[in-house]
Amino acid sequence: MQLNELKAVDYLNMVKSREISVEEVVRDIFQQIDRIEHTLKAYLFINLEEALSEAKKMDRRIKDNDIPPLAGLPVAIKDNICIKGMETTCASRILKGFIPPYDATVTSRIKDAGAIIIGKTNLDEFSMGSTTKNSAFQVTLNPWDINRVPGGSSGGSAVTVASHETLIALGTDTGGSVRVPASFCGIVGIKPTYGRISRYGVISSSSSLDQVGILSKGVKDTAMLMNIISGYDPLDSTSSHISVPDFLLSCTGEGIKDLKFAVPKEFFKQELNIEVKERVADSLNKILKLGGEIEEISLPNLEYALSAYSIIAMAEASSNLAKFDGIQYGLRMEGSGDLEDMYLKTRSEGFGSEVKRRLILGTYFLSSGHYEDYYLKAKKIRNLIRKDFENIFQKYDLIIGPTTPIPPFEIEERIDNQLTMLLADTYTIPVNLAGLPALSINCGFTSKERLPVGLQIIGGPFQEEKMLRVAYNLEQELKEINTVEPNLLF
Repeated sequence: MQLNELKAVDYLNMVKSREISVEEVVRDIFQQIDRIEHTLKAYLFINLEEALSEAKKMDRRIKDNDIPPLAGLPVAIKDNICIKGMETTCASRILKGFIPPYDATVTSRIKDAGAIIIGKTNLDEFSMGSTTKNSAFQVTLNPWDINRVPGGSSGGSAVTVASHETLIALGTDTGGSVRVPASFCGIVGIKPTYGRISRYGVISSSSSLDQVGILSKGVKDTAMLMNIISGYDPLDSTSSHISVPDFLLSCTGEGIKDLKFAVPKEFFKQELNIEVKERVADSLNKILKLGGEIEEISLPNLEYALSAYSIIAMAEASSNLAKFDGIQYGLRMEGSGDLEDMYLKTRSEGFGSEVKRRLILGTYFLSSGHYEDYYLKAKKIRNLIRKDFENIFQKYDLIIGPTTPIPPFEIEERIDNQLTMLLADTYTIPVNLAGLPALSINCGFTSKERLPVGLQIIGGPFQEEKMLRVAYNLEQELKEINTVEPNLLF
């Protein structure tokens, strides 16, 4: 095994026991980046010189028995999360050249814990998309099949983990933007409860939906980083005061015999790919084997989730992105001398077609005469969906089903049909509307193309411990599956 292929928890154990050095691992990662990044295009910025310098400093600290919790752990960060002094663009021309003067809270927490930032990863522009094709700079490819999408919008972060260009990564999830790429790339992706992790320093697309998440090679890796970045932040009014447990303690073999699982029948309707259905059914059988109790239930308002999400996300994006006008930072296109003309030219040249489409629709939904017909109704549907989940969690511990109804699709497929493309997020969107935690774990592969299939585990508010316990026990049952690696000989 190459050092860049290590899981994060194994890396930390080996570094702390002096079996390996931080510099060795970081150099292995950059060698992997040199080999495959020109094909996969997962990074927008690679932090080579600073990362190697930090690795040498960390090795000296470890030699002196000054060992921080993350001890030089290589981390990739999605390019909508601010890092002081490092260009942050949200994969948009309108922010090209923007250098944040501060760190996001999640960034400062992993830095304080001793992590090393490998680089900034590609995304759909301002997190708007499900493919990581809507970037202004490059198209990221799936390491399992470079003719297919890696999912989005955190596709760049997912690809760096799946292809061993880092050991772990941060992304953001608005409607499935961590879990869908995790499913499509065969790794673990978690979206915690809204408020569990600070959003300060994350350039927001949809403030009531966005949440920082983790993409990793294993459940323990996820739990370990959750311990570091979770918790109340006075800089974020939406962060929760609820205490943070030790999530690693959830990753034990104590079993799941005490847990009841709900399986929504709406997750298994006609549009569900047959092989995805079979792999998920296999996982449900494994849960039964482990002693879990499973019952079929209904989410009666699920069919309205996609429409409500689209309206809310676009309306909030219209409001959030109004500040990008060429005045304070980023791109400025000089007009004819008229201020309004400068605004129009800057936003027309700076935003991509998908972002402009959503901003126009979002502005329409919020406009006088349409607010009540669209945005207000969408908020009412959101409340109904939240109540559906509340009713289920009164009787059941967790909800389980597919992460996506389809395997990763080809790059040119579905791109021109926005509604069809959004169907990839059908099972993830309701979780964001309700503010719940959810996790995707690889549960197998399609038989012919050998494409990953994700299983989604949804918990009640702040029930990440239960999710991680189930995911860890399933991971042990699926060990053979999880040793399969993508063929990176492009």
